[in-house]
Amino acid sequence: MTDKPRTPDTTGGVEAVERALRVLDCFEPGDAGLSLKEVADRSGVNKATILRLSVSLEKFGHITRDAEGLFHLGPSLWRLGSVFRQNLRMGPIVRPVLANLVNATGESASFYVQRGNSGVCLYRFNSHRLARDHIEEGEIIPLSMGSSGRVLDAYTIRQGKQATNIRKAGYYLSLGERDPDVAGLSAPVLGLEGELLGAVSLSGLRVRFSETVVEGYRTAVLDAVRQIRVKFGER
Repeated sequence: MTDKPRTPDTTGGVEAVERALRVLDCFEPGDAGLSLKEVADRSGVNKATILRLSVSLEKFGHITRDAEGLFHLGPSLWRLGSVFRQNLRMGPIVRPVLANLVNATGESASFYVQRGNSGVCLYRFNSHRLARDHIEEGEIIPLSMGSSGRVLDAYTIRQGKQATNIRKAGYYLSLGERDPDVAGLSAPVLGLEGELLGAVSLSGLRVRFSETVVEGYRTAVLDAVRQIRVKFGER
């Protein structure tokens, strides 16, 4: 088998590196190990080249081979993924989604992250309405009450029946917990490995969170979560 022909590269890339990356990129979620033939078929790289490349890829921990000769992605990729997630600038991803959420619902939208035993409002777009729930970026919230605090708590500390119910539902509606006049609906944003990245929250006056309206708010918040996850690399 010869390498599949490709469009001529005029960018000055290194062909051997590109072949190695094609080998790494052929793995999919759920793969329990790929045979040499499967790697060749998926990547378009011939078997002899794959075997040569695998020596270097194994040396740097990007690929491993088990006793049956099957190829697996190596632990170095996990480390690189962790570094990427830690260094990722979230603002350009999250802010446009929150702005669209405010425009769609008329209520205030936030993105909260956990810091120790508290939550922090990392990004915020306040509603354009005169009567609104208004807070600023950087404000700290308790994890013991409110929709965003409850969601962060449920996906980190994970104790108690309420936390279990929140994880089962995938969101939490708070009616007057932090302020008797304010309601909020929050949902978690989970990373590719199920880790908690933060929580999207929609908040406003409690009188505007009627049963008929809340269902639409829930759909809007969950859609915002989906958009963020897609931009973070979820397929």
